[in-house]
Amino acid sequence: MLDFEIFSGSKKLVGLDIGSSSLKLAEVLSTSHGYVLNRFLQIPLPKGIIVEGILANPRDLSLKIKELFKDSGCRGRGVVTSLSGNSVIIKKVTFAQMDETELRDLIRDEAGKYLPFDNMDDVNYDFQILGDNDFNPNQMDVIIVAVKKDIVNSYLDAILAAGLNVTIMDVDSFALETMYEANYDFENNEIAVIVNIGASITNINVIKSGMSVFTRDFTLGGNSINEGLQDKYRITFEEAEKIKVEGLPGNDQDNMELRNSILDFAEPICSEIERSIDYFRSTFGGEYIKHVFLSGGSARIHGLAANLSQRLNVETEIINPFLKIGYNRRNVDAKALDSIKTVAAVALGLGLRKIGDK
Repeated sequence: MLDFEIFSGSKKLVGLDIGSSSLKLAEVLSTSHGYVLNRFLQIPLPKGIIVEGILANPRDLSLKIKELFKDSGCRGRGVVTSLSGNSVIIKKVTFAQMDETELRDLIRDEAGKYLPFDNMDDVNYDFQILGDNDFNPNQMDVIIVAVKKDIVNSYLDAILAAGLNVTIMDVDSFALETMYEANYDFENNEIAVIVNIGASITNINVIKSGMSVFTRDFTLGGNSINEGLQDKYRITFEEAEKIKVEGLPGNDQDNMELRNSILDFAEPICSEIERSIDYFRSTFGGEYIKHVFLSGGSARIHGLAANLSQRLNVETEIINPFLKIGYNRRNVDAKALDSIKTVAAVALGLGLRKIGDK
C-alpha cells in the first residue's frame, strides 16, 4: 500500500472514511480467530464541507469528527484516513531497474516528466514498485501517487483539531484493495475491478494478482442520481436518497417506473465506468477480467450490477467486506451488516491498515 507520510501515533488504528456526504468509522481488531469489526458508525456530513475532494470548511469537519468518535464510543486516537478525486494524482510509469532509494531521487529530480507539478517541495508523494515489466525484464512498472501538501495539511489540521492523530494517509482506491485482499481469494494474474460509487466521486481500481495496476477517479456519483429523482418526483434530496435504494411505498408498477428512471439517471456513471474499463483493456492488451465488484452508497441500486455486467461482459456483484471478517456482537448489530456492507468498504480497508504497511 501507499502512504504519503507516516506520522507518529498509536499502534491501534481506527479507519476514518471522510466522504462528501458522510463520515464512517471502522475499528477493526486482529484476534487469534482473524479480523473482527469491533465498531462501525456512519453519520451524515452537511453539503459544502467537502467539495470534489477539497476541504472547504475545516471547522465544521472537526466538529463532525468529534461527534462521530463520541457517538461510536471509540477510544482510539490513531487514525487512518484517505483522499480521492482530482486532488490525488495516481500514475503508472515504467523505469529502468533500480533500487527504491535511486527511484525516489529520480522521481523527485525529474518529476515534471511524470507528474503535473512544477515544484516537488509543494507535493507529498510516494510510490510502489509493481514488479518487472511484462515486455522488458530490464524495466520495472511503478505506481506513483502525489498530492499537494496544502490539501493533505488541511485534512490533517482538521483531524488534529478533533483531538485525533493521523498515522497513515491512504487513498480510497488502495483502501478498497486492502479490504479486497483480506476477504477474497485470487489466483496469480487474476484480474478484478472494484468500482466504488460515492456521493460525488467514483473510484475505479483494477487489481491484478492482488495489486493495483490501474486506477481512475471521476467526479460523478450518487448525488447526480438524487438530483434527477428530485426533479422528476418533486421530492427533497434526502427523500431521493432513500427511495434510490429502498424504492417507493406502493405497487410494483410504481417501483418498476422508478427503477427505470434510476438506471436512466445512472447512465452517465455507467458510461464512464464502461469507458474506463475499455481504456484499461486497450492499454493492457485486452486482459481477461474475472470479476467486477461494486461498493459505495449507490452500489445497491436495483438492477445496476446486472446492467454493468451486461455492458462490460464481466460477472458483476456487490462486494462483501465481511466475507472473512467477523464482528463484535456487543457493538455491531448483525441485522445492519447487509445494509452497511457497501458503504463500509473503504472505512474497513482503512481500519485494516497497520503501522509499517507498504
